[in-house]
Amino acid sequence: MKNSLFLIKDFISKETLSGLILFVVTVLAVTIANSDFGPYYFELFSTQFGINFGQLNASMSLLHWINDVLMAIFFLVVGLEIKREMLIGELSSVKKASFPIIAAIGGMIVPAILYISLNPDHITGFGVPMATDIAFALGILMLLGNKVNPAIKLFLVTLAVVDDLGAIVVVAIFYTNELHFEYFLYAFAVYFIIWVLNYKNVQKLTPYIILGVFLWIFIHKTGIHSTIAGVLLAFAIPLNKKADLEESVEHLSVDNPLVKLEHALHNFSAFIIMPLFAFANAGVIIDFSNVMEHQLIVLGVALGLVVGKPIGIFSFTYLATKLKLSVKPENVTWNDIFAVGFLGGIGFTMSIFISHLAFSDENIVGAVKLGIFASSVIAAFIGSVLLILKAKKN
Repeated sequence: MKNSLFLIKDFISKETLSGLILFVVTVLAVTIANSDFGPYYFELFSTQFGINFGQLNASMSLLHWINDVLMAIFFLVVGLEIKREMLIGELSSVKKASFPIIAAIGGMIVPAILYISLNPDHITGFGVPMATDIAFALGILMLLGNKVNPAIKLFLVTLAVVDDLGAIVVVAIFYTNELHFEYFLYAFAVYFIIWVLNYKNVQKLTPYIILGVFLWIFIHKTGIHSTIAGVLLAFAIPLNKKADLEESVEHLSVDNPLVKLEHALHNFSAFIIMPLFAFANAGVIIDFSNVMEHQLIVLGVALGLVVGKPIGIFSFTYLATKLKLSVKPENVTWNDIFAVGFLGGIGFTMSIFISHLAFSDENIVGAVKLGIFASSVIAAFIGSVLLILKAKKN
C-alpha cells in the first residue's frame, strides 16, 4: 500500500495549495463584482459561445462552459480518485471503507433534513449544504501544520471522496431538467463501446477521451447534468491492479491508464478549473436585503453546513461503532471526528455549484452564496479552534 499512501500525500499537498489559491481568487471575484468593474465582470461570463458539430449545436454562456464542460473534467478527476481508492486505496475493503462512508452519509443526510425542515416550499436547495469543499478543508488542516494528527487528514480525504460521490448522485437524480430519451440511446451506445475497450484491456487513453467527448455531448442533450459524463468515463478507465504496488509510483502510473490520466489532469483540475470556477461563480454583489428576503433559505443552508455537518458526521459514526457496524480508525479520537465534522461544513465551491442547479432565481442564488461564504468561514474557524485546543492539551 506504499504507493497508495504516496498518492494520498501527493493529493493532499496539491489540494492544500489549490485551497489557498481558491481563497485568493474568491476574494478577488467578490471585490471586482462589488467595484466599478462589476458590470464588465458579469457581462464577461454571460457572453455566449457556440460550437457546431453536424446537427449538434452547443451554444452556452462562458459561465455555462465553465460549469458544464470544465466541471465535467473536474468530476472526471474525482471519479478517477474514487475508483482508485475503491480498488487499491482506503476504500478497498469493508473495514477501511465503512467508517468514512457512514461519516459522509451522516454529513449529507442531517444537513438535508435541517434545510428541508426550514424550507418545505423550497426543497430543491437541500443539496447545497450536503457538499464539502475538500480543497479548502485540507487547506485549513495543512495551515495548522503539526498540530494535526496525520490520521485526521487521511480520514478527511476518504470522507470527502465519498462525499463527492454522494454529491454526484444527488446532482444526477435531483437536478435534472426535462429529459430527452432519444439521446439516452446514443449515450448508452457510446458508453457500451467505452466498456468494450476496457474489457479488451485497451491501455491507450486517446480512444477513451474521444469517446468521452461524445458521451458528454449526448448526456448534455438528454437533460441530465453533463458533469455526470466525467464520472461515468472515469469508472470505465482501466486500472491494472496486477501491477506491483511496491514499485515506484512512476512505474505504477505508466502501467495504469487510470493513474496516468489522474496525474495528467489533477494539476489542471486543481489549479486551472477550480480557480476559474471560483472566479466565475464567487463574484456576488453583497446585498443583505436579498439575504433578509430569503432568510429561511439562507438559514437552512447555514445551519446545514455549520450544525448539520458535524452532528451528522459525529452521530452516524458514533452509533455505527456502538452497533459494531464499523470501527473507528486508530489514532483518531471522537474529539477529532467532531472537529473534522465542522471542517466538512466548508461547502464553498461545491455548495456554490449545486446552488446554481437548485435555484433559477439569481436573487436567491446571490443570497445563498453569501450564506455559503459566511457559514464556511464559521465552520472552518470552529473546526480549527477545536483542533488547536486539543493540540494544546496534548
